[in-house]
Amino acid sequence: MRYLAVRGVLSRDDSGRYALTALGEPLRDDHPGGLRACLDVEEGGRAELCYVELLHSVRTGEPAYPRRFGLSFWDDLAAEPRHEAAFRAVLRPGGADRARRIASAYDWASLGRVVDVGGGDGTLLAALLTAHPGLRGVLVERPPPATRRERRWPRRASPTAPRSRRATCSARSRRRRGYVLSLVVHNWADDPARAILARCAEAAGADGSVFVVENVGPDGSGPTGLDLRMLAYCGGKVRSLPELSALAAEAGLGVAAVHPAGAVSIVELHPGR
Repeated sequence: MRYLAVRGVLSRDDSGRYALTALGEPLRDDHPGGLRACLDVEEGGRAELCYVELLHSVRTGEPAYPRRFGLSFWDDLAAEPRHEAAFRAVLRPGGADRARRIASAYDWASLGRVVDVGGGDGTLLAALLTAHPGLRGVLVERPPPATRRERRWPRRASPTAPRSRRATCSARSRRRRGYVLSLVVHNWADDPARAILARCAEAAGADGSVFVVENVGPDGSGPTGLDLRMLAYCGGKVRSLPELSALAAEAGLGVAAVHPAGAVSIVELHPGR
């Protein structure tokens, strides 16, 4: 605590009592920024310990996480519910605001139905359905978070619930639909990312669309800090708009438009165009 006082995170009065400074305020449990969860190395900040193996990632392009913990990032979350919950807690701050911005940045209702692929606890899908009456939605996720979403969003308790369900991707409906990949593609190296895009393109069909939500700035670039984290965690990467466009083209998708949505952009992709 004395060291934190020296660094300006805490203050110390003449009686030896400590208090948070303005710099330390974001460390509170109830602070909306969620910084404490990110720094807690026993919970949400645990993954940051993989940076010890960063040199391996820089040299090989492989993730550092498995070298530190023995499992891939996603397998580790699946194996330990506590790690999964901590990861979701780190993602939660700012998630609702980002979802609202995404919901207002595009006429989602024109799609008829959206499939939120890798949609976590359903925050984005709920925002889309709330903002666009008449829109129907499907959440596609790994079993643990999808199960939690179902518990938090019972069909009889929410006005949007009758318009939502959990299911696997299907290409049989003739209605136009959109497949949404929000902050998903950057989790993966080129080969698996290309496969995910290709599967969504196949499911969307000729009349559907695939929407990739990523941290693409006005100049078409992305944040380098997140790029480094994705490399260390799971061998992923943050792609510029030209890089994402090239990857999408290899999956049979063409860029139709880019819709700014705050800190992220919605890249609208159409199959075979």
